[in-house]
Amino acid sequence: MSMIQLMRIAPVIPVIVIDDVKHAVPMAQALVDGGIRVLEITLRTPAALAAVRAIARGVKDVAVGVGTVTQAHQFNLAHEAGAQFAVSPGLTPALAEAARQSDLYFLPGVMTPTDIIAAVEHGYKALKFFPAQQAGGIAALKAFHATFPDVIFCPTGGITIETASPYLALPNVACVGGSWLTPKALLDTGNWTAINRLALAAAELRRITCRT
Repeated sequence: MSMIQLMRIAPVIPVIVIDDVKHAVPMAQALVDGGIRVLEITLRTPAALAAVRAIARGVKDVAVGVGTVTQAHQFNLAHEAGAQFAVSPGLTPALAEAARQSDLYFLPGVMTPTDIIAAVEHGYKALKFFPAQQAGGIAALKAFHATFPDVIFCPTGGITIETASPYLALPNVACVGGSWLTPKALLDTGNWTAINRLALAAAELRRITCRT
């Protein structure tokens, strides 16, 4: 398994902000049952690492990782919690070194050609394009493909189920990241049926894209 292989498991990696650890397992199960089996829990809340731990121990057939990694020590914390991969909004030498010393797959964030060159120099060809919509969206990714044909992206930021398909149709996009699968209102009310429906619709995106 590699980061690129993880990215190709499903068309969407949900970007999840979780405030209550008791929601972690039923939420993850609803997503997995809907065909979304790679989950990114952002390190934006005190409950994040506990949620990763609960999902890693309590849900089968899922790859759970951490997002919003901005500090080197977070790799160790994530690994101890049972994460399999880490996602960052950007890349620094300290993060690259921490990733090399970690057992986690790493998806570093980039926004510009200079960022991409730096990431490739560190050995990364699977990258998060962030913030996708604000940084040029589909037009930017088309331009990147001409210059960096071996780099594969997960565009994240401002993407919705309505706008995901044109991204997924690009040859240098393996998946997209999105927060629409786990909106706060559904998490707060424990509406796992609604989250499952969102997952089913997201999992269908690749089939829809292949038919267009």
